[in-house]
Amino acid sequence: MNSEIFVIGHINPDTDSICSAIAYAELKKKITDGNYKAKRAGQINSETKFVLEKFGVSAPSYQPDVRTQVKDVEIRKSPGVDGSISLKTAWTTMRQNSDVTLPIVDDQNHLLGLITIGDIAKSYMDVYDNKILFTAKTPIKNIIATLNGELVVGDENDYLTEGKVLVSAANPDLMEDYIEEGDLVILGNRYESQLSSIEMKAGCIIVCDGAAVSKSIILMAKSNNCTIIKSPYDTFTVSRLINQSMPISFFMSTKDLITFTNEDFIEDIQGVMAKKRHRHFPIIDKNGCYFGMISRRNLLGARKKKVILVDHNEKSQAVDGIEEAEILEIIDHHRLGSLETISPVFFRNQPLGCTATIVYLMYKENHVEVEPRIAGLLCSAILSDTLVYRSPTCTEVDRMAAEELAKIANINVEEYAKEMFAAGSNLSNRSPEEIFYQDFKKFTAGDVTFGVGQINSMSKEELEKIKEKLIPYMEKAHGVHGIAMLFFMLTDILESSTELLCHGHGARELAVNAYRLDMNTEKIYLPGVVSRKKQVIPALMFTLQHDS
Repeated sequence: MNSEIFVIGHINPDTDSICSAIAYAELKKKITDGNYKAKRAGQINSETKFVLEKFGVSAPSYQPDVRTQVKDVEIRKSPGVDGSISLKTAWTTMRQNSDVTLPIVDDQNHLLGLITIGDIAKSYMDVYDNKILFTAKTPIKNIIATLNGELVVGDENDYLTEGKVLVSAANPDLMEDYIEEGDLVILGNRYESQLSSIEMKAGCIIVCDGAAVSKSIILMAKSNNCTIIKSPYDTFTVSRLINQSMPISFFMSTKDLITFTNEDFIEDIQGVMAKKRHRHFPIIDKNGCYFGMISRRNLLGARKKKVILVDHNEKSQAVDGIEEAEILEIIDHHRLGSLETISPVFFRNQPLGCTATIVYLMYKENHVEVEPRIAGLLCSAILSDTLVYRSPTCTEVDRMAAEELAKIANINVEEYAKEMFAAGSNLSNRSPEEIFYQDFKKFTAGDVTFGVGQINSMSKEELEKIKEKLIPYMEKAHGVHGIAMLFFMLTDILESSTELLCHGHGARELAVNAYRLDMNTEKIYLPGVVSRKKQVIPALMFTLQHDS
């Protein structure tokens, strides 16, 4: 399956950013075999929400960060194992799969613990306790499997609970002195030793060398609840192997387990992994279930997220982590910004009023029919960005595209635009923060970084109410961003004018100089100014560069 390629607009997305991402992702699916998905880098504003609902299109899912994550790495899908399996089975599994760590899970696939090859080696080399099999509550079925044995009497689902392990090498008369109730006795084919062990109430006897077990011994074992296991191995081999039958749950590590999730960022886990001696770490999925194992070596093959940027090419406006992503394409209509790429990319930038216009041209160039719902989105974006052709950024190409798309979407441009702007400017119930970030962008000129937000409305009264909310909030926003200056455009669509709010040291002076206004001007009113891209950003940038 092809990895996902995100088509994503800028943070604090507007209608053009969202609609162009959706439409371009659809186009790419039709002309290539890639797995393209539209994403959004911020919250959808009320205007865009209206547009999406109008044409029955779901909003793109939120993608706040495009840094490389655990899910972008080839994770080792080692299956989890049951904690009751024997050390021998665990060892065999590790050797077959070239694993050094096994995850132990419950029946719901939740991680219970980990066991490593080192843990198994310690269990074999460091244990001198003849009661360890009982302390570990070793299942009978583990003993049978480990000794390649045969169950003669008993239930394989039982397990050892209390006693010790003994090797019967003494005369049967002396066995009475050291066999206690519940013990496990390893012995040979001597009838007397088998009988004596059962009479001493041994819990289990293991008959070695594949020796036959007489009917009388079998009957006596049944009446005394004594398990009999027959093994083809000799007494020495059985004694050496039997500790390998213990369940791995007894030796697994359960405390302070270091786990990661599929959503964790690689740069965040690298430091943790470097400080630990473990080679492999378990991955937990969003449901809290074990998913797989990851090692430092896996990180070397991490795949960067692939993205196509629409409606922006400035790093300050891009989704977080863009410097770690692989940018494949940029489709934009703004000035060239500060983004840098490692390798060449497809970059289409045209001096048009809207990115959606470029996307529509690309549909036509590739001879792809535009569906009515996509036509509605693209037309809405053009009307929004050009303020229904009133913006100085609007070109004849934008107008032509919007009119053609309106016919496909079966909408009346003027009537629909009024509905759309009314929905977008209905901000009476919105907080100052929501209003401020509805359409806010950062820009850099030399060493100066400043931000410019914009709200479009058809109502003077609404703009005045918004102004009352924004003026005190801008001081807070300025402190949060730590940038030099903040500006906010209150744009009256019907009058094609803007009142510019300013905050920050030198912000008001910059605006006054940029538009050659009287220094005593109280209200920065800009008739004919409606475009941030063409009428505000260039003016501020020019003044900054020439005043520095």
